[in-house]
Amino acid sequence: MKKNIKRIIIILIYLIILGTIIWFIYKFTRPKETCADKIKNQNEQDVDCGGVCAPCKHIEAQPLTVGETGLVFSGVTDQYDFYSLINNPNNVFGSGKIDYEITLKDANGNVLAQKEGTSFILPGEQKYIIENNIPASSVPASGELTIKDTQWTQFNDYYKNPEIEIVNKNYSTISSGVGFAQATGLLRNKSPFDFNEIIVRVILKDNAGKILALNSTSMETVVSGQERDFRTFWPSKFPGAENVQDMETQVEVNVFDSEAFVKKYFDIQKF
Repeated sequence: MKKNIKRIIIILIYLIILGTIIWFIYKFTRPKETCADKIKNQNEQDVDCGGVCAPCKHIEAQPLTVGETGLVFSGVTDQYDFYSLINNPNNVFGSGKIDYEITLKDANGNVLAQKEGTSFILPGEQKYIIENNIPASSVPASGELTIKDTQWTQFNDYYKNPEIEIVNKNYSTISSGVGFAQATGLLRNKSPFDFNEIIVRVILKDNAGKILALNSTSMETVVSGQERDFRTFWPSKFPGAENVQDMETQVEVNVFDSEAFVKKYFDIQKF
């Protein structure tokens, strides 16, 4: 029994000595906490700012503005496609998370349907927020977009939109086969980067610029220098189909979605 107690005491002494040595090694070899180590430590309010570091910067971004807004028939009974043109007046601020709410109303202002959604916008960008197939109990007279929250991100380096272009755009009715009409085109990824997903939105307009129909398609794994054909179609005739004069496309690449891509493409600072 005495021998066992003695062994335990010796082991504890060795463990204490070993722990002390490890503590000293860690204390004198660990990286020094600084205001540029990209870690929230010391008494910082955020990463490398506040407390003992320089004060954290405050976002001074102008709010998004909402422009042209409207509704078109989705092709499904009692369901409607909504669109709203939003503009980001800031050249160094973008948002990876825009929370919004869509409200459909009748002619008397009664709410028929509401839908919440999330999108993103790049610095200086103007884009359509589009929601397809919103159900409504009766034909809506108007639609409204309310921006509920915008989480801004500052771009420190010179920002340039991803180099993606759409060529050979064509809208045509389908004379044989399934569906009423289709929109086709060729997407070119001219940037030096690969993208996990690219969304192409198609907006059909008449000669006065009025939006008649909406559609979209998703293209996955588009590598640098690649050209890809895309196609969207309308299964049935939509109001004003005979007046289509212009096919506009909107390319969406969510650069906020992949941290690795953002680091490789440009430097951003989050708040």
